[in-house]
Amino acid sequence: MPQNRMVEIAFTANTTHDDPYNDVELEALVTTPGGEQLRVPAFWAGDNAWKVRIAAGPPGNYSYATAANVDTDDGLHGQTGSFTVDPYDGDNALLRHGRLRLADDQRHFEHHDGTPFFWTGDSWLMGLTKRLDWPNGFKELADDRVAKGFNVIQIVAGPPPDMSVGDPRGRNEAGFPFADNFERVNPSYYDHADLKFAYLVEAGLMPCIVGMWGYYLKMIGVEAVKRYWRYLVARYGAYPVVWCMCGEGIMPYYLSDSPEEDAAMQKRGWTEVMAYVRSIDPYANLISIHPNLKGRQQVEDPSLMDFEMLQAAHRDIGSVARSIEQVTEAVGAEPVMPVIEAEVNFEGILGRSWQNVQRLNFYHAVMRGTAGHNYGANGIWQMSTVEEPYGRSPHGRSWGEIPWQEAAQLPGSRQVGLGGQFIRRFPWWELEPRPDWIRCEPDWTWDWPADVVIYGPVCVGIPRQLRIVYMPMVWTPGTIVAIEPDVSYTAYWFDPCTGKDIDIGPVEVSDAGEWTPPLPGECHDWLLVLTSTETAS
Repeated sequence: MPQNRMVEIAFTANTTHDDPYNDVELEALVTTPGGEQLRVPAFWAGDNAWKVRIAAGPPGNYSYATAANVDTDDGLHGQTGSFTVDPYDGDNALLRHGRLRLADDQRHFEHHDGTPFFWTGDSWLMGLTKRLDWPNGFKELADDRVAKGFNVIQIVAGPPPDMSVGDPRGRNEAGFPFADNFERVNPSYYDHADLKFAYLVEAGLMPCIVGMWGYYLKMIGVEAVKRYWRYLVARYGAYPVVWCMCGEGIMPYYLSDSPEEDAAMQKRGWTEVMAYVRSIDPYANLISIHPNLKGRQQVEDPSLMDFEMLQAAHRDIGSVARSIEQVTEAVGAEPVMPVIEAEVNFEGILGRSWQNVQRLNFYHAVMRGTAGHNYGANGIWQMSTVEEPYGRSPHGRSWGEIPWQEAAQLPGSRQVGLGGQFIRRFPWWELEPRPDWIRCEPDWTWDWPADVVIYGPVCVGIPRQLRIVYMPMVWTPGTIVAIEPDVSYTAYWFDPCTGKDIDIGPVEVSDAGEWTPPLPGECHDWLLVLTSTETAS
């Protein structure tokens, strides 16, 4: 078995249990090649079947012994075995480098072998429903995202958003995630989900698994949600994943008649669930929560989170300034953690937020210190189809009915993918904000108050090595200042619409240490890159 893959071991109960999901707990005590012992929860697979999934980490010999709270069932309790893990020899980054962890600076992600990871995500919130059919539709969309440079898929494992309990739009080929009244999971639902999650990993797309939408906590109950999360940890924790406790954690149900009370209950409850998941996951997969504004507001103890998700909403150009404000505050907040703008201006939503807004959202966020960015497109997040448009939300309005096949080809997804590829050219985790390296002409912002932030430039870099300037409005390119007199730079423009580089050549610096670049092509947003000739060589 190659390392960083999942090893599945099946068991059959010798006793028929009345309610195995709720009454039986099974785990395997796993000993790794280095002697570390991990308590790995197992999951009920239907009828008398149970499975444990173990992450094949470092190469070597692994052994396990099972323990069940029903120790009279020797089909589950006291089972032992071993397996051998070999080094991985392939080009899948998730399998070659391993699951994510926090880097030493606590501001960005890296794989377990120390390789930096820049998050470029897409939102398939209802991707486990039957509207994204398996295998054709799912593989088509996954392959498209891989080709464009994405590496994360945000997907809901349980009851999805934007619908009420029992809405048929939440079904997959085997029904709903839970049986009636949320008493237990539907294992057949997750048999279908397994196929999709496994394909994402094999394609190099890390699943960001969202447990459910936040308002279901009141309907299901905290203890039942904790049991459900134990099931998710057992079923998917051995994959290279990250956990998102829920979506819009403290947002009450759309038609709630007690929204303030519900929000307070959800904040307490999701804090308890988050602490529980942290205590049972043997692989310490990273944890966050998708907010209705800021992740730190969703729980009573933000230190339980490994990284913060933000949501700036879907107000077209109006959400860009809000996102900038959110990101700036979150990146500078304590405790320090990586920040991801997880939901902002899904492309095409409400007939707006097109590719220019996607670029503004992406570059303003990542140039201000986020650890990546999450794109989304209307039609994809709810998996609308030509035959079955998604339709209305519980509040009675529709976000738009573009089918996912069309939404997948909206230009913003390619341009965000290009942005991720561009950022990965550089040691992005070392970039420092340097507003003192750019001087703008007075007419940069056309004196419109909102444009001061939205259309103003953002400069980052590494002294004596690298300068990158995002120019959202190249009407006049501004002047690069404070250039080190003993460093020679060469420059080029990067076109965020096409991904093409336009070479400028050597930077001719004035005696004052300044340089004004020549104008690029058409007047849209551009990125200017200055690299020291020593670094470039």
